[in-house]
Amino acid sequence: MSGPTTRAVSRFPASSGPSSGPGTFGCGAATSTAARSPSRPTNCWPACSSTRPITSTAPCSWSASSPSSASRPCAPCASARSASRQGSTGRAVLARLVFLGTPGTAVPALRGLAAAGHEIPLVVSRPDRRRGRGPQLSPSPVKAAALELGLPVTARIDDVLAVEAELGVVVAFGRLIKPHVLAHLEMVNVHFSLLPRWRGAAPVERAILAGDTETGVCLMALEEGLDTGDVYDCRRLAIGPDEAAEELRRRLAEAGTELLVHALERGRESLPTPRPQVGEATYAAKVDPAELRLDWTRGAVDLHRLARLGRAWTTVRGRRLEVVRARVADRTPPGPAGRLDGVVVATGDGGLELVEVKPEGRGVVAADSWQRGARLADDEVLGR
Repeated sequence: MSGPTTRAVSRFPASSGPSSGPGTFGCGAATSTAARSPSRPTNCWPACSSTRPITSTAPCSWSASSPSSASRPCAPCASARSASRQGSTGRAVLARLVFLGTPGTAVPALRGLAAAGHEIPLVVSRPDRRRGRGPQLSPSPVKAAALELGLPVTARIDDVLAVEAELGVVVAFGRLIKPHVLAHLEMVNVHFSLLPRWRGAAPVERAILAGDTETGVCLMALEEGLDTGDVYDCRRLAIGPDEAAEELRRRLAEAGTELLVHALERGRESLPTPRPQVGEATYAAKVDPAELRLDWTRGAVDLHRLARLGRAWTTVRGRRLEVVRARVADRTPPGPAGRLDGVVVATGDGGLELVEVKPEGRGVVAADSWQRGARLADDEVLGR
């Protein structure tokens, strides 16, 4: 079990939970434009009965409803509350959202939702971790951004059950969300591919390795299956021929933020009607470290794609050398695969030009500077 929920000074007033329950709106006929599963409850929220304590840097609490699937608000109640609430600045609050995310690529979405006027009563991210050899723990990028925004943060997914919210938003969370949580709160996920192509953990890497010239980002309904939910909307992006995975991921994060903010521009009720995924599904398994070793008997095109992931490596005289940037050369050096001629390496098909490398124990340097300083023999072969 991870540590307690932490909170910086919030931009939103704490709720103490009115005796009539979270919101005083009655149930009417459901009018939501989004398709809903018959298995999902549509009854109104029950009355609040408890207040969950949190560790805080400022006095704060939130009202907890019963942690059951029956505690989700019906669509008209959610819409009415969303339309009528006001934040601490007097500005209307569009929707009350729980945000789940971890890496830096999820931060633009969190900031975008907060800036758009949504209330975020809870952010869920991974537990703090050590960086390097020191004892100090560091927060995830999402946790750091949330605390900067004054939002409560937890590492416990089940804390979602104690929060009144209309929707959960998941962006690169990296952890399994169990069925009882999904039953409690409807969630949407920002996925970095054009579904159903590249479902799974590494869609950006697999798109590059496959030689795809186009990818995109989809806003989808989160369900128990692996990225199988219905899709609300997508945006398409071209993949540059030399574009690195990290560069592409940043562009997808920006596009995903725009997609998400637009889809929720009038709150939960403005989500488009979702549609089933169409086409052949492919799966983006996590990249194994063994896949990142450069096998010089492969062709230059394949090795260039691998280098674009940013962690490809080989060895020189038994020491590790990371290839940070490379490009397909217009010539093929003579000799066996792996032979280095200047900064061009012979491969099984063509030559690969090294642009930036990271020698073991050193920082990133230009490949020609490294090559001059390494004083390699004319017949030096990489990978040995």
